Amino acid sequence: MSVRPIAWFLVAGSVLAATLTSPSAADDETVRAAKLRVMDPAGTPEYPAPRSMLNAYLMARAGEQFDARRKAIAAIRTPEDVAARQQAMRKFFRDALGDLPERTPLNPQVVGTLRRDGYRVEKVIFESRPRHHVTASLYLPDGKPPFPGVLLPCGHSDDGKAYDSYQRAAILLVQNGMAVLCYDPIGQGERMQRLDDRGQPVIRGTTEHTMAGIGALLVGREEASYRVWDGIRALDYLAGRPEVDPRRLGCTGNSGGGTMTAYLMALDDRIAVAAPSCYLTSLERLFATSGPQDAEQNITGQVAAGLEHADFLTMRAPKPTLMVVGTRDFFDIQGSWDTFREVKLIFGRLGFGERVDLFESDEPHGFTRPRRIATARWMSRWLLKKDEPIDEADSSIASVADLRCTKSGQVLRELSDRSVFDLNAERARELRAAREAAGARRNDDALRAEVRRLIGLGKRPIAPTLPRELGTLELRGRKVRKLIFHVEPGIVLPALDIPAVAEDRPARVQVKVGVNWAREGAIDDLLKTPGRVVLINPRGLGETDPGSANRRDWPFGGDWKEAFLALHLGRPLLGMRVVDLLAVIDGLHAEQEEPAGYHVEGVGVAGPVVLHAAFLDEKNLIREVTLERSIRSWEDVVVQGLSRGQLCNVVPGVLAVYDLPDLAVRMAPRPVRIVEPVDASGKPAPGPAR
Repeated sequence: MSVRPIAWFLVAGSVLAATLTSPSAADDETVRAAKLRVMDPAGTPEYPAPRSMLNAYLMARAGEQFDARRKAIAAIRTPEDVAARQQAMRKFFRDALGDLPERTPLNPQVVGTLRRDGYRVEKVIFESRPRHHVTASLYLPDGKPPFPGVLLPCGHSDDGKAYDSYQRAAILLVQNGMAVLCYDPIGQGERMQRLDDRGQPVIRGTTEHTMAGIGALLVGREEASYRVWDGIRALDYLAGRPEVDPRRLGCTGNSGGGTMTAYLMALDDRIAVAAPSCYLTSLERLFATSGPQDAEQNITGQVAAGLEHADFLTMRAPKPTLMVVGTRDFFDIQGSWDTFREVKLIFGRLGFGERVDLFESDEPHGFTRPRRIATARWMSRWLLKKDEPIDEADSSIASVADLRCTKSGQVLRELSDRSVFDLNAERARELRAAREAAGARRNDDALRAEVRRLIGLGKRPIAPTLPRELGTLELRGRKVRKLIFHVEPGIVLPALDIPAVAEDRPARVQVKVGVNWAREGAIDDLLKTPGRVVLINPRGLGETDPGSANRRDWPFGGDWKEAFLALHLGRPLLGMRVVDLLAVIDGLHAEQEEPAGYHVEGVGVAGPVVLHAAFLDEKNLIREVTLERSIRSWEDVVVQGLSRGQLCNVVPGVLAVYDLPDLAVRMAPRPVRIVEPVDASGKPAPGPAR
């Protein structure tokens, strides 16, 4: 197929009129929804409860990977076995982070100093990459240097480095003879990454991390890539200070800071001693309890590769490492002890079982006083060679304003900073230029193979799925079939089949994807059309949507946890939904052959699914595509930064190979129309697609 200029035809108005007819008084919305429902909400012996189906399926697939990993760990018997696993896990982790930059000048500035009894606090700004500034507090003890240095990444709090328990942790360490660098993460403190016209944060903390993570994934990075690089450069600064002994470096942090401690201690050999707090459990237990957390804690392909929480400790074995955990933390305590038992055996196989330990306090989440004391004792034991009791006295802490490094309180306002959203957008533009240069050399078959690889299909065949009728209902004089499709074990999809009523009906069957047909008036206009219409929703949409009603305003969609689970498996949710759609269309055709094929319409988040299915439809059953209220390109999502409901359609690294318009143009001569396009946030987006 020859490559033609992009032809996304913008059609005035909707393909289907949006006018809704009023139901009769007896047919209120609740009654109507129940009438149109295909599957029993509680499930049956034939299929699981629809809203829990997707999560149960993903958990079962993850369980298979966890079982395989257990066998691999059981086979580790020798130091050589440990070394082989360390190398494999570190390579996977490093590759998954994507294109970490080259080291550039830090250009550090000390912009102020606070004098305290026995120590001082320097207010520091440095650049982890050009025009990407990090604000930090450096705690230096009085006395004769060099001192051991401890990096203290912050957990999630608006105040960042000025948060009460992080200040107290730093003070306890500095009072016991250690230099401490505590720095603001992105989305916290002075490093909010998206400000409004008044200079106020638009989003912050974990919400900002996951929002930026969507763009990072599309350009082949992880949100953790930015966090890890900030940490590595912060360690560069700490180790480069003349007061600090670069051979005696430690790292500790709580919650999100515990996550960063785990990542950094696994990747950076300079960290001699580590004590991650309130993070380490196991993915298996985390998924079974709280579920996936924000973007930085979800690495693409992590479960498929066998990288568990325990591996962050194994990768650094036998360097001294303390797990600091809470009995009542939402990071499951059973998972923490499972992880500890595994790593204790591995450290023992290296002859250094005493170098890994676990401190548990009967408390909920937080860098509490007992955990701070346990951390300080661990650091003192290994960095200062002092194994003595340590206690934490009451100390006054600085105000947020006292620790502020910028006058305005935000680097974006004051230092013309490039935010992570800017960095994602820059990378997206670079990838577009590279794609355009290479695009003409890639034929359709080669691109199709790349698409299948990226969305997790590989060479997996897609078998037709014949429908099964569960019953019928009468709507406006038409006998509508209720269907289910058993796509694969654990996945059952509901559908409505509206038969044709006129001899002059359109030759093509209209397949509508992504419509919540139980919503009042959603299918009224479809019932007026003379042709056959099939409404189908892939897994996790419509009746099988796992989202709860009270999270409809959540910007990442009700299926955000399932989207992360799918990414852990290396099978993006978009790819699974493409399998669903192709299997259903093949099944419809096998049941009742339609020589003229199918006109498939994707609504909302189903738009990219439909486009991919049509491009991969080698049987040429999909003859026409319409995308309604769908995004025009993934690059728009990256450049705009703030999005709504886009996590489910993320394909990691996709913009290095193709964007949505690249698939549309390869569909020629089959028409592809986009109607009422929306931007990343779901608002109308007139104008040509990129």
